[in-house]
Amino acid sequence: MSGDQKPRDDQSKDAQPAATNAAEKHASGAPWRNFYGRFKGKTLKDSQKRYLDEDLASLSPGAVGWDENPDRVPLDLDALFGGKDVWLEVGFGGGEHLVHQAVSNPGVGIIGAEPFINGVAMLLGKIRSAGADNIAVHPGDARDLMDVLPEASVSRAFLLYPDPWPKARHHRRRFVTQEHLEPLARCLKPGAIFRVATDIPDYVRQTLEEVPKAGFEWLAEGPADWRQPWGDWISTRYEQKALREGRTPHYLTFRRLG
Repeated sequence: MSGDQKPRDDQSKDAQPAATNAAEKHASGAPWRNFYGRFKGKTLKDSQKRYLDEDLASLSPGAVGWDENPDRVPLDLDALFGGKDVWLEVGFGGGEHLVHQAVSNPGVGIIGAEPFINGVAMLLGKIRSAGADNIAVHPGDARDLMDVLPEASVSRAFLLYPDPWPKARHHRRRFVTQEHLEPLARCLKPGAIFRVATDIPDYVRQTLEEVPKAGFEWLAEGPADWRQPWGDWISTRYEQKALREGRTPHYLTFRRLG
């Protein structure tokens, strides 16, 4: 599932469910997983097409897809990042935050997952400009990536302005459900930090209800702990849009128990 990137109110018309029969599987052995949202938006610029052609393959975290890794062999993160701590961003949107964190933390390796190819292309351009060499990119569903992340291997995770799915009947599509949180918790080390930013009050409610069920504790002692951004925060274009439209950002910090 993706996060900080797609149109926020009309996504259902772009929904692309992977299958209708949950009891079936792909020929590769993959479980049927409905994907809601878009894989591609407006036409890519020539420069963005070039980034995808020239850069994307070399930034792969390894064999993530079911076709190439049907046995779901865990990724070798030590080989990927040379033994560095590993962070994960689910739905990196245009990549502003991911590149900011990578440049600010050269001693960390960061994996970003994003199925929206326009956002992937934007990220690749930012990586080139910044010269960041500690990023890996999975251009697809974060659930497939979490399948092959080793248990207790990730030190920090980010979910920033995820798709809100405002209609009640669509709330099961949100990332903050056990379908997504349980595999995320499996990948995180005990004591790992999970950050969630959203401008949707009902998303805050669901996050505070569901994330603790997956084995996290909310780190908040007073209102400033969710009203003020993190010290290393960089405001994304999606947050700026929320502010222009009068919505209030919330910054929620959780710690993995265990």
